[in-house]
Amino acid sequence: MTTFQNDKPITGINFQCSDALQVCMAIEREGISFYEQTAKKISNPQVQEVFRKLAREEKEHSKTLQEKWKYLQPVVNKRAPINEEVNSFIQNEVKGRVFPNTESYLEKLPELETDLCAIEFGIACEKRSIEILEHLQDNERKIDVKAIFSHLIAEEKKHLAALEVLKADLEG
Repeated sequence: MTTFQNDKPITGINFQCSDALQVCMAIEREGISFYEQTAKKISNPQVQEVFRKLAREEKEHSKTLQEKWKYLQPVVNKRAPINEEVNSFIQNEVKGRVFPNTESYLEKLPELETDLCAIEFGIACEKRSIEILEHLQDNERKIDVKAIFSHLIAEEKKHLAALEVLKADLEG
C-alpha cells in the first residue's frame, strides 16, 4: 500500500524497467481515453483538433512503450511473477487519479461547460501525470528505470505546453 509524506506518494517499490513501463503504459491508456472522449464533446474545431492530436500522440507513446515491453519480455519471464506491488500502485495512484476514468469523466462532461474548461481540465491532468512521474523518477536509484520515467515526463511536458498555448490563444 502506498503511503504519503508531504502529500507525495512514497512507493517503497523496487521498480524494474518492466514495472516502470507498466506504470507509464497505464498513464498513456488513460490519456488516450481522456483525449478521445473529450474531443468528441468539444465544439471549437481548433480545440477539437488539438485534443485529437494529443490522443494520437498518446497512442504513439503507448506503442513505443509496448515495443520496449516486448523487448524486455524474455527477461521479465525469467524473473518473479507479476509484481503485485506495481499493480496495486497503478490501481491506487494512477487509475482515475491522473486522467479521470472514462465513466466518471463522461458524467462530469456537462460540468465542463466550455472548451476552455476542458483545456484547463487537460492541463490539470498533465500536471498530475508529470508530478507522479517526477516523484517516481526522483525516488528511483536505477538509471535505466529513471530513463523510462524521464522519457514520458518529456512527452507529458510537451502536451502540457500545447494545452497552455491553446488556452492562451482562446483567452487572448
